[in-house]
Amino acid sequence: MIEDALEALLNQEIINQLAMLLPLLLQLLGLIFAVLVDSYISRKYKRIMLIIAFLVISLVAQNYLENLLTAGEPMRFLRTLVAIYGYVVRPIILVLFLYIVSPNRKYGFVWILIGVNAAIYLTALFSGICFYISENNHYQRGALGDFCFYISIALLGYLLYLTLREYRKVRKREICIPIFNVLLIVWALIMDGSVGVKQQPVTFLTDTIVSCSLFFYIWLHLQFVREHERALKDGQRVQIMLSQIKPHFLYNSLGAIEELCDSDPQAAKTATATFSRYLRGNMDSLSTVGSIPFEKELSHTKFYLELEQIRFEDALQVEYDISCTDFTIPTLTLEPLVENAVRHGVRGNEDGRGTVTISTREYPDCFEVSVKDNGPGFDPGADPDDGRLHVGLQNVRERLMQVCEGTLKVESSFGKGTTATIVLTKNRREIEHD
Repeated sequence: MIEDALEALLNQEIINQLAMLLPLLLQLLGLIFAVLVDSYISRKYKRIMLIIAFLVISLVAQNYLENLLTAGEPMRFLRTLVAIYGYVVRPIILVLFLYIVSPNRKYGFVWILIGVNAAIYLTALFSGICFYISENNHYQRGALGDFCFYISIALLGYLLYLTLREYRKVRKREICIPIFNVLLIVWALIMDGSVGVKQQPVTFLTDTIVSCSLFFYIWLHLQFVREHERALKDGQRVQIMLSQIKPHFLYNSLGAIEELCDSDPQAAKTATATFSRYLRGNMDSLSTVGSIPFEKELSHTKFYLELEQIRFEDALQVEYDISCTDFTIPTLTLEPLVENAVRHGVRGNEDGRGTVTISTREYPDCFEVSVKDNGPGFDPGADPDDGRLHVGLQNVRERLMQVCEGTLKVESSFGKGTTATIVLTKNRREIEHD
């Protein structure tokens, strides 16, 4: 009766321990599934995360098996092998965490340490210098028994160093995740040290590594989602830039240059050089994410106006009232406003004649850039899709907000013309691009 009761209690204890392992295994299986189906994470990172997940699963199994061997009949050789496996695998998982933080770095010296660690603990098969299992199934620590602990601390220090080095310029909230992981693992090492050789179905360190694996996956996902969003924005930016290169304007400019070739070859040569510089400015803008000096944007706009004046001659007058230039502006935000003033302002007059005025002003808290025409004007409250407002205005407004939190104001009245004003606050926050 007593033996049956003890066996029942032992079986119940095993069931309870397995129940404790089930949540950890489900988390790891969920992690594996999430990594496999995640379209944001690259193959390289997927491979690293999957290796980590499978190693952690094996570590959970190792903890459970070692706990059973500790409580059961003495099986010294098997228990020694199981313990060696745990000491060897735990630092390897930490090294894989290094690859998550800095995947392109060479870790030759680190792997040498991992090899030394494995060699030291393999000595337990024939020596007690590291640890040994006594005849009565007690774990006995040797002189080098804490080597795994010290190498783990060193790896965690290196992990913290790489995290701060590689990601000090990115969003501070995101860098907290790997730092928090390091602190969690240090806490787990301390807790395992305080518990000692008491029976634990899963050690604090193993439990923590499961959580850290999930946190690192979340961190990776955030990184790649951010990169994906940046790529989408870059693609949108390219589309916006390309929308500024109007086929009809190119054809008309080339046609005007062709006419000059017969009537005034020297003027045609000058116009061709201007046309080339205009195209170069548009192409350069495709690789420019943030703001550029205003003088550069103004120079590009002047190329555009010179080409339009070749076509319309005295019908298009341009005036400049530039009182300040010492500021930056998102690329290709002035030229669309000027183009809108020419096409819908000057060319909108009955005689097709008019003046475009470009001016800048500095105020204590901001810079203003204005483009004014004396065209027919329009109703600012009208539907922007009715053809009277160029789509470039919306592109300019969006780019100002995205790049430097700038604004665009458009004022117009019938018979008096239109004024478009860019407002750039001083000490504004530029959007960060890695």
